Amino acid sequence: MEWHYTVAAQTDAGTTKTVNQDSLTVKVANTSRGEAVIAVLCDGMGGLEQGELASSAVVRAYEKWFLKEFPHMFKRGFSGKALEEAWRRLADEWNGKIVDYGRKRRAAMGTTLTVMLLFQGRYYILHVGDCRIYVMGNGMEQLTADQTYVAREVALGHMTPEQAANDVRRNVLLQSIGTADSINPDFLSGELYDGDTFLGCSDGFRHELAETELYEYCHTALENMDWSVEKRLENSHIMNEQLRYLIGLNKERGEKDNISAILVKAANTGHIL
Repeated sequence: MEWHYTVAAQTDAGTTKTVNQDSLTVKVANTSRGEAVIAVLCDGMGGLEQGELASSAVVRAYEKWFLKEFPHMFKRGFSGKALEEAWRRLADEWNGKIVDYGRKRRAAMGTTLTVMLLFQGRYYILHVGDCRIYVMGNGMEQLTADQTYVAREVALGHMTPEQAANDVRRNVLLQSIGTADSINPDFLSGELYDGDTFLGCSDGFRHELAETELYEYCHTALENMDWSVEKRLENSHIMNEQLRYLIGLNKERGEKDNISAILVKAANTGHIL
């Protein structure tokens, strides 16, 4: 089947921070087996601009992989296993680089990492930290699991979701890129459905917004549009406007963190490749 993707991405430093330590990218490429899209979102941490340095370096690394290495993987025979191995190697490599950089400069720094590929009717995600990816169709599902102290406590039954949302430790990460000698990213994959909307966001984008609001503005408000390739630029503009509105809403409600989000709309033309 022939898949097409319409994308949007927005980021904002927020109301109190002078440096935006979030970094992101979203790219669509044509292949002989249809379109492929990569979305990468990193939330940096560290003093001064160290977090920005870590997050932007990791985003650029996965973007470079998509532009230079993915075409070779595709020619050799693409598989989810090969993708997972390549992404894990890249995460390990940059974890080591950032750890070494921080130690040499005696600077604490690191970044979360959430990367997604949509290709040939499936999604693939590698995840470290607490950025999230949701998929919205007939409902809304959080695909990634937050790697945080409070998420672990909720999973163990020691804390309710409501308690976790208000706990002062809600931003304490269990792992991130560049803060320990080893990492163990989550990797997951699944099937695409025509009309699916994928939302990737940093934690600053979702603290002040209910999931019902995210679903309304990121999926319901868009679902009856014409998603043909000819309308892609127009639709991308509308999607970007929706993200800017939600960022503004977050700021009005007092969100102090950096705020970032990526939207990807998947449409299946029904043609056989």
